[in-house]
Amino acid sequence: MKIHLAKSSGFCFGVKRAINISRRTAKSQDNVYMLGNIVHNEDVIKEIAKTGIKKIKKLRKGKKRVLLIRAHGTGIKILAKAHRLGFKVVDATCPMVKEIHKIAQDMESKGFKIIVIGDKKHDEVQGIIGQLKRKALIIDGARGIPKQSLQKIKKAVVLAQSTQNNDEVLKIVKILKRHIKMIKFFNTICKPTRTKQQEIKKMPLQNELMIIIGSKTSANTKRLYQISRSLNKKSFWVQSGQELKPRWFKGIKTVGVAAGASTPDSTMKAVISQIRRLR
Repeated sequence: MKIHLAKSSGFCFGVKRAINISRRTAKSQDNVYMLGNIVHNEDVIKEIAKTGIKKIKKLRKGKKRVLLIRAHGTGIKILAKAHRLGFKVVDATCPMVKEIHKIAQDMESKGFKIIVIGDKKHDEVQGIIGQLKRKALIIDGARGIPKQSLQKIKKAVVLAQSTQNNDEVLKIVKILKRHIKMIKFFNTICKPTRTKQQEIKKMPLQNELMIIIGSKTSANTKRLYQISRSLNKKSFWVQSGQELKPRWFKGIKTVGVAAGASTPDSTMKAVISQIRRLR
């Protein structure tokens, strides 16, 4: 049985950067806190917890505290509150996500209605709309387009959560253009996501079985699995080697392996080692 690993598998630049910033901060500062997890991956979360960084749900007043902003970013109100409560802020937001924030703020200041294509409850989407003074419209799929209310929008700017499915985003934009006269589209899906999606469109057709590695909380991993599954029904999404089933590999000669942007190399190696043991 041959195992083919996607070249783009594993950490993207933004995730690597956020993890490195968190490690440096933990070494140089005491009382470091995060509102949630640094990235969406259980193995990374455990590693960061060992550094002493604490996860909290609410900001509370305290001396000499540090707030670490996660890779997904956060809204301006949360930042303002942190400063007001005396926190020192260390920003590990992905630079590509920061660029989306800038576009959103700039376009809103020019009178455009902001439309975000993304998962409504995702941290990144909440961070994007958290940059704005007025309420944004979030669309999480072609079926969720509120066509009647679109008629009231005179001019709009469309942005995308950086880990969205590129094909789906373009499909939604095409529909929006039919209903809004003046519309600008900034394709803010990041390059690592596009590269991973381009690979995953080929691999399921070149291999008998696909294994997608990543957390079930990871949006970009979910997208990889959805694309793979649409092309090859023998596609399976696992977080660790323990989830692999021997029956999946019976009679299989070629296995494709891909991993999400927040999946560590150690997890990928462990899964591949387990696949080899199941041969």
